[in-house]
Amino acid sequence: MKNFEDIGVRPGLVRGLTELNIITPTDIQSKVIPILMTEKTDIVAQAQTGTGKTAAFGIPLLEQMDADSDDVQGLILCPTRELAQQVAKQLFRFIKYSDKIFIESVYGGEKIDLQISKLQRPTQVIVATPGRLIDLINRKAVDLRKVKTVVLDEADEMLSMGFQKELDQILSALHKVENKWLFSATIPHGIQEIISKHLADDAKRIEVKREDVMNKNISHQFLICDESEKLNILLLFLKSQHKNRGIIFCKTKTAAQKLAKQLIAKNISTDAIHGDLLQKERDKVMRAFKNESLRILVATDVSARGIDVSGLTFVVHYQLPESDEYYTHRSGRTARAGNEGVSICFVNNAEAKKLREYERTLGIKFEKIKQVR
Repeated sequence: MKNFEDIGVRPGLVRGLTELNIITPTDIQSKVIPILMTEKTDIVAQAQTGTGKTAAFGIPLLEQMDADSDDVQGLILCPTRELAQQVAKQLFRFIKYSDKIFIESVYGGEKIDLQISKLQRPTQVIVATPGRLIDLINRKAVDLRKVKTVVLDEADEMLSMGFQKELDQILSALHKVENKWLFSATIPHGIQEIISKHLADDAKRIEVKREDVMNKNISHQFLICDESEKLNILLLFLKSQHKNRGIIFCKTKTAAQKLAKQLIAKNISTDAIHGDLLQKERDKVMRAFKNESLRILVATDVSARGIDVSGLTFVVHYQLPESDEYYTHRSGRTARAGNEGVSICFVNNAEAKKLREYERTLGIKFEKIKQVR
């Protein structure tokens, strides 16, 4: 494959990417960056978490910025505080050897007055959650009149978190922007509505083949067991993984809390994130997981959105998700940046039929394992 210089990225940015060990463009990067670097366009790109999509939209966005202008020129919308922080941090690392571009992230859960004061400084790129951005617009604390490009990152997750009204409001206010770039792991009906309403009829489409939506480095496995056996089987699995780290998914916050307590009782460094946590409590848990004080994170689907922690070798589906889209998002937490990972489901006989549906809709193959190896 080509390198970043071959697809037209400036030397300063290439140097910043190289320092981060981002050398060869991923599939989505090599398809998207040349288009976004050379023309004004709307684009719909299907890209799963962990495929390098931040660089896919971040590099061309940074290349567009005029460092001599103090105006906000780029806007990135993200579903969660964690993802907004992560994207802003990643872009800041990219420009270490480039013209100084100022990037600010704004999100709920932090004092809005503090964010307003930060936005009074020169800022070329804002990374925002939809709800907080609406608050700032209503307070006239942010001027988006000079925005050239708006990016919707993990658009399907923003929709499933109930942000359709906010997205409609923001995109309607930005109808004069030159570029609208939508990135989504899946394209459900709600996303199709946004595309039809807010993107140009001739918007470019980067189709990721159905079988390529799932990361090829993930080994999909399942084990059939009764509910009463699950905990012991999980303990055997964690023992077989030695010191490897991962996320265990439950469907409800009650189940997540209960399982975390059971694992802690077995001296496994664990904590849970779920909808009942205050933002500061959630931040504390995530800090502990990222700095490896915790080996295991037990999570619900909604609370785990936007989590990007490197080096996770497994995902356990202690309870199956509600949909194949959630399965895609859950599994994408492992096998990142070219590494390999395991996604294992604990199911009963009836639930095993749902895995056959996943095989058809996601283009994957599950391996049945008799016992934890």
